[in-house]
Amino acid sequence: MVLLGVDPGTQFSGYSVFKKDEKTLSLLDYGVFALGVQKPLPERICKFHEEFDLLMNKNKIDYLALETPFLGKNAQNFLKLGYLRGILYLLAQKHNIKITEFTPREVKQSVTGFGGASKEQVAFMIFRLIPKIEPSVRNDITDALAVGLCGVWKIGATKPPAVFY
Repeated sequence: MVLLGVDPGTQFSGYSVFKKDEKTLSLLDYGVFALGVQKPLPERICKFHEEFDLLMNKNKIDYLALETPFLGKNAQNFLKLGYLRGILYLLAQKHNIKITEFTPREVKQSVTGFGGASKEQVAFMIFRLIPKIEPSVRNDITDALAVGLCGVWKIGATKPPAVFY
């Protein structure tokens, strides 16, 4: 099983790619796509599509894990995230990838043991669970790693802590 965890954003989108077999869980790839803060939204959405299409092709993804959005203070941001989620749904259909979604509370609960954890607490646990991750990485990446781990643990029936190679 190969799972892609995504933290979509209109400026920076984090991703993680995990592979699970019968005995091991491996982190294959992780990073962030900088979509261009100054570029118009249609250009950023196009780049988002291109980057994730390439990533899905390269890694032969079986599952896509997403965090369900919540309506915060800015309805425009919520709407723009909907565009990106639509692109991910389209790509998942194109590549025959199963989608699974988790609430922010579920992701935090699975990684930290507390559904009300802060971003800093989630990042701290990611660094503990996956020691090869540099503590200087962006929150977009630690969030994507958390979503990916939540997906692996829920779908793949692997119980934390996992062994990484």
